[in-house]
Amino acid sequence: MTSPPPSPPPQPEQPAEAVPTCYRHPGKETWVRCQRCERPICPDCMRDAAVGFQCPECVAEGNRGIRQAKSTFGGNVVRTPYVTWAILGITALVFAAQFVMGDEVAGYLAMSPIGVAVGQFHRLITAAFTHSTGSIFHILFNGWAIFVIGPYLERAFGHLRFLAVYLLSALGGSVLGLWLDPVDTFTVGASGAVFGMFGAVFVVGRKLNMDVRGISVIIALNLAITFVLPAISGLRISWTGHVGGLVTGTLLAAALVYAPKNNRIVWHVLAIAGALALLVALVLVRVPAIVSMLS
Repeated sequence: MTSPPPSPPPQPEQPAEAVPTCYRHPGKETWVRCQRCERPICPDCMRDAAVGFQCPECVAEGNRGIRQAKSTFGGNVVRTPYVTWAILGITALVFAAQFVMGDEVAGYLAMSPIGVAVGQFHRLITAAFTHSTGSIFHILFNGWAIFVIGPYLERAFGHLRFLAVYLLSALGGSVLGLWLDPVDTFTVGASGAVFGMFGAVFVVGRKLNMDVRGISVIIALNLAITFVLPAISGLRISWTGHVGGLVTGTLLAAALVYAPKNNRIVWHVLAIAGALALLVALVLVRVPAIVSMLS
């Protein structure tokens, strides 16, 4: 009688395969790997690729050789006009504060040659965010103009260049008022900045060979109202703010639009810095003259 064959020796247990973890988040298990570097990546690190997914570092590396899209005149592409919304938001908040706190707000923020002469230089800009509470049409007209024109210019110039055009136009209107208005004048309103935007739209339209008759009529009509309406009704309108803003916005927009494409950023920086320096110089020259008049 034969004995049964001996049983095979027991095989050692195979270790379970280690579950890979994300190279950026070691506590997260994943079986997905980057298509370029093959490192494991978790859902938070997955970036869609033509095939599969890539990690953030490989995506950034790939984008370095891609030329970023620019706006028409050299700024970054604008999808949402954040600067326009911010300007409208600040203007609305100041208007609400005027109702809550009374005339003190306008008294502190309005453009005043005497106020600027005693060192309250903020008035040169803050006046553009302040409006008369005596007539709702004042803020409605300016707000509507900013709402309609602002996004167009912001997409043409980019966020920062548009902000420069808006603020320097407002400053230009205040500076002309500083020189030509009676020293005891108080003015408020974004009209200087709005006229600057009107001029910028005209310049952009001409550069792009668009029909600019519409904006030309708007500029001419508003200039006529600026000079004719006060003579007829006695209503006070700051012609210096309107003209100063129009001239500043038009010239600055022309400098941005017609700047050479080679080293365009440098030319834009020089144009904006030069305009600011000129306006500041005009303020510094005028202030001592006002002080001497008051002494």
